[in-house]
Amino acid sequence: MEVLRLVETTVNGLGYELVDVERAGRGLLRVFIDKPEGISVDDCQAVSNQLTRLFLVENVDYERLEVSSPGLDRLLKKEADFVRFAGKKVQLKLRMPLAGRRNFAGVIGAVSDGIVQLDVDGSQVAIELSNLDKARLVPEL
Repeated sequence: MEVLRLVETTVNGLGYELVDVERAGRGLLRVFIDKPEGISVDDCQAVSNQLTRLFLVENVDYERLEVSSPGLDRLLKKEADFVRFAGKKVQLKLRMPLAGRRNFAGVIGAVSDGIVQLDVDGSQVAIELSNLDKARLVPEL
């Protein structure tokens, strides 16, 4: 996807991490960004302004652009996301069942070679990242 590469290059060049890009109804393009110290409204505005200019030059088709933080329950997509959030609680949904289950909640442990160790109520479960359908952090209250 050409738009994804354009957005990722621009967002990374501005010093942010691209978490996700999604297209929604009526021409809405959503971009989720992050950085270790968190995202402010000014960060979103800076990225939005830069992407708006880029999309004009590159003739990217969209009606509205929305730039925001991924939120407290952010999606985890890449192996690096699991490494960054090791020790945090996560909710996972698998594509294919593991031990008869597709949904798991636990604490992220070691991550290597595409496998995340998950502590589920004191038991260690090895989950292949390629089998993940969706993974979200569980907000700490």
